[in-house]
Amino acid sequence: MLITLKEMLGEAQKNGYAVGAFNTNNMEIVQAIVESAEEERAPVILQASQGGLKYAGIQYIVAMVKAAAEQASVPVALHLDHGTSFEQIMQCIRHGFSSVMIDGSKLPLEENIALTARVVEAASAVGVSVEGELGKIGGTEDDITVDEKDALFTNPEEASLFVEKSGVDALAIAIGTAHGPYKGEPKLDFDRLGEIKKRVAIPLVLHGASGVPDASICRAIEMGICKINIDTDIRQAFARGVSRVLAETPQEYDPRKILGPAKVEMKEVIKTKMRLFKCSAKA
Repeated sequence: MLITLKEMLGEAQKNGYAVGAFNTNNMEIVQAIVESAEEERAPVILQASQGGLKYAGIQYIVAMVKAAAEQASVPVALHLDHGTSFEQIMQCIRHGFSSVMIDGSKLPLEENIALTARVVEAASAVGVSVEGELGKIGGTEDDITVDEKDALFTNPEEASLFVEKSGVDALAIAIGTAHGPYKGEPKLDFDRLGEIKKRVAIPLVLHGASGVPDASICRAIEMGICKINIDTDIRQAFARGVSRVLAETPQEYDPRKILGPAKVEMKEVIKTKMRLFKCSAKA
């Protein structure tokens, strides 16, 4: 059974850990995420981005995650990552997502608030939780690109206003992370995080956390981050597993023997992240 983000992050906030939100695109990734959660006894969020929905189709994503969740003994949430419109949010809710993100961060503040509040009103009526975003996170998330010079950090005072007026259950903030691989070591703005935390009572979300140093992740969790998104690290692990098989046995054509090792590689990354986020043994 799927649970909401609000329920899951409420426990994380109360007990000082973060829940990993891992992007999925196919069956092997779904299996790797849920098997890792079972083995670590960790709550887990599986999320689908624009690219994931286009690649696999919303029906396939929902069916795979629901099948995995029904067999799981740990809490599982199915979350839309970077929803772009009210219409798409409604489609995801209708198909069974337990949580959605509406990303109005490219809009002026008042328009972002209005769009997010509209989503919250509709989603909360059917028991679905909502994540909003304030500030732009650099890099590329599937088809959505934010130029580094255009990436704006979250304003703490605007964050307080945004949360109050929109009614969101969780807030994604921009404090120095980026989507995709990093060119250098990312430097998180912990002073800004501290100021936001003083003004905002709901759980805070860190996007683009693949490649962020472990020490920075730990400090961010201590300062109030409750959900951490991981995508690039999983993709790279998948590629390593497939590449190794094809390099060692180039004549191999059985997809099970090619993708099976990729799943093992992904699980190692996911379980390591769960331990880092301190959500292991919290199910």
